[in-house]
Amino acid sequence: MSVIEKIKGRLQNYPQIEFEATQDSIVVFPQSESGFEVSLYFNDRASDEPYNVFFNGWHEAFQSEAVALDCFALGLSSECRLKEYSRGENPYKWTIEYLRDGRWEVGGSSTTLLFLSFWKVKKVRYLQNEQAI
Repeated sequence: MSVIEKIKGRLQNYPQIEFEATQDSIVVFPQSESGFEVSLYFNDRASDEPYNVFFNGWHEAFQSEAVALDCFALGLSSECRLKEYSRGENPYKWTIEYLRDGRWEVGGSSTTLLFLSFWKVKKVRYLQNEQAI
């Protein structure tokens, strides 16, 4: 069974979750304005890291299907939030934070776009999903 089929199988237990899937990708849409998209792409031609997980603009590549699935599920849970930086209306940086012992901690990596409108007002917002699959 493919990684996409595994995710679709688990999502069948959550009819309120909206998603789109193809043979090699799946995108779960946020259920509120304060949530974020979670997606997984599989590229069998990428021998080193065929699994790519995205949370809005943040992304990470994985060698292991199990680790990619764990990351995907974490993005849907309330144990993870995405700190999104923007200039004006244009997001340019995303950082994952994890809930540990009741406190938010920076974890993993950040993704940053190289080109930003540095003259516009800087804003930070926190996005969080509430699903546990």
